[in-house]
Amino acid sequence: MTERTDAALRAHITDDPWARHLGVEFLELGEGRCRVAARLQPHMVNFQGNPHGAVIFALADIAFGAACNSHGVASVALTMTIQFLRAAAPNARLIADADTRRQGRTAGFYDVTVTTEDGAEVARVQAVAHRLAPQA
Repeated sequence: MTERTDAALRAHITDDPWARHLGVEFLELGEGRCRVAARLQPHMVNFQGNPHGAVIFALADIAFGAACNSHGVASVALTMTIQFLRAAAPNARLIADADTRRQGRTAGFYDVTVTTEDGAEVARVQAVAHRLAPQA
């Protein structure tokens, strides 16, 4: 992480109320990348008994948000496209890895992969972030 992504920025990024609510654990956070994990809970399944897609998407979104803001410039999501590849077991531990594919002046392009703990791919996400202008 660069000087701009110091301990205060790391603390700010990882102090996410929604991530805490979901039980997300920040495993790695570096400039332009983030790895998070969460254990699926009984209330996170849908009516078919499979992990709810919204929970999988939320885990990917948390990793993406941390990765795009880890550069030290406030950024927000413009688009996120998810492909669900397989269902995970209802009590699985999921891991989301977000990496920068390309970072421009105002837009960043990110790849996020969500896997089970044993490496089975659950979902892939392509995301675009917009860097906000500094507050005057």
